[in-house]
Amino acid sequence: MDAPDGLNRDTRPLFFRLFIATWPDYAPPVPEGKEETALDRLWKEYGRSFREFDDLTLARWCSQTLGQLRGRAWRLSHPLVGALRLAAQQAHDRQVWQQRLVNMPPGYHQSPCCRAPLLPLLTRDVGTSGLVCLHCNETAVPPDQLPPESQKTLADWSGKYAPLHEVAHWDDTQRKRVPDYDAAFEEAAQKAEDLLAELATQHVGHLLESYPALIWEDQDECLEVRPEDIHP
Repeated sequence: MDAPDGLNRDTRPLFFRLFIATWPDYAPPVPEGKEETALDRLWKEYGRSFREFDDLTLARWCSQTLGQLRGRAWRLSHPLVGALRLAAQQAHDRQVWQQRLVNMPPGYHQSPCCRAPLLPLLTRDVGTSGLVCLHCNETAVPPDQLPPESQKTLADWSGKYAPLHEVAHWDDTQRKRVPDYDAAFEEAAQKAEDLLAELATQHVGHLLESYPALIWEDQDECLEVRPEDIHP
């Protein structure tokens, strides 16, 4: 976690910067009229292997990898999850799961948003956005359809997290309302670390009773909270 004067400086290992800074899409299209950056080109290179897969090979790879993830909760920053997201993006773009080339991996059910196997992503916005689909980045499980035993606890958790995250986005007027914005930022970041650790230790396990696997967000790029800062 860096102090606020380092907001525009990122000293994280390149792997984490690439996988996290481009959230929610690992390979977003370059806007028309904008020059392609070195990072854009690197992401194309990373995804090239999956683009070269035929549809059947891609479906098999995704299915086998989902099988490996089953039964556990995984950090968003985990390398295996990052590779799956690159492959899942290709599979979604090519509608691989709609072609029914392979069976649904054991234990998984069809996601209502894109018909891919449901692998939910638990983010800091769970209170308003529910669980996000790892394949299409749309809401897969709305807040009111979360497991009943988790609805209130996750809503409460999200309600505590939101104002902390907002500190990173305060405008000049809001910053002037506190004696020391740097200190306020640091305090918010520390509390965010604690809440993300709480998310992993107190909430993820209950959700695993309802889903075959789960991905949880283990960073907050705006508050300079990194995966290595979170100790469940």
